[in-house]
Amino acid sequence: MTMNFFNPVTTQTWTNGRHLVRCVKVIHETADVRTFCFMAEQPVLFFFKPGQFVTLELEIGGEPIMRSYTISSSPSIPYSFSITVKRMPGGRVSNWLHDSLNVGDELVVHGPVGNFNIMDFPADKVLFLTGGVGITPVMSMTRWLFDTNANVDVDFIHSARAPRDVIYHRELVHMFSRLPEFKLHVVCENKDDIGEAWAGYRGYLTQPMLELISPDYLEREIFCCGPTPYMNAVKAILRETGFDMAHYHEESFAATPIDVQEDVQELAEQAEVAAEEIDYAGMLSIEFLGSGKSVRIQPSETIHAAAAKLGLHIPKACGMGICGTCRVELKSGEVEMDHNGGITDEDVEAGYILSCCSKPKCDVVVDF
Repeated sequence: MTMNFFNPVTTQTWTNGRHLVRCVKVIHETADVRTFCFMAEQPVLFFFKPGQFVTLELEIGGEPIMRSYTISSSPSIPYSFSITVKRMPGGRVSNWLHDSLNVGDELVVHGPVGNFNIMDFPADKVLFLTGGVGITPVMSMTRWLFDTNANVDVDFIHSARAPRDVIYHRELVHMFSRLPEFKLHVVCENKDDIGEAWAGYRGYLTQPMLELISPDYLEREIFCCGPTPYMNAVKAILRETGFDMAHYHEESFAATPIDVQEDVQELAEQAEVAAEEIDYAGMLSIEFLGSGKSVRIQPSETIHAAAAKLGLHIPKACGMGICGTCRVELKSGEVEMDHNGGITDEDVEAGYILSCCSKPKCDVVVDF
């Protein structure tokens, strides 16, 4: 007789889409970095691939704003997830989150999505290279490896301005003190204003320093995230030393501030101005079921542009097929979708597309 010793999971599991969550904790990591922890009102298993991100749907000053942040927590703690945000000078969203988002507040998130994750590129030996707040997706990966007792040799090199700016420092030291195959190295810029004793590496990451810290780095799977100049410097070092860049992965999305109302209004005005000059031969029909509206566009235009011409706002954050915010269901027709990891294979099979990077190949009907 076969016996089943496991009860079925009745809790809802998180999938890529639009979700209402509530802030349940705010953690002050450093002077200008905070972690915001979220849960759903009803229990939800927030499983994602460590390294992926979500897009926040916010309203600031009466205007809709979308902004993407990587998940810093691990799916090994499944009933909540966290993002870690650095306050940026003039940063409209980061400053609002620091100043206005409190425990108990609700907001909408889209996701999770992203190709930058450790599950899709498994390896026995990895090298994590991070700079500043770019540590967040790699921290999710590290927490996952630690919590699951993964048999992985990890070299982790983090660059920060000063010791006081090292995010998650105590937790990193704790994790790396318990596993001999996990090795942590922190590099702080050599400045006179560090203000505290520092016996570790100073300056910027260089090829000799990398060789000293991780002599076998050419044999490792590398995950890199940080400011663009930092990642460019890392890639230059790797290419100069003959590293196989097929084993290099970086967090490539950058959340681009988009004024939604201006975006829609500008495209609508452009369509009106150009209407008399367009040759309608070869144009395709785009119908939006939810609004009952339709428009004809050139095959070189996107579904998102078609919606904007009608004054319809399909939410988006990146505009490059990365964040997944602009996902809509394709009811009929066919499109050419040039995305950058913002949609899963399962969603594509289910009939979803990313409107910002999908161009019609024939007449199309969209559920929006």
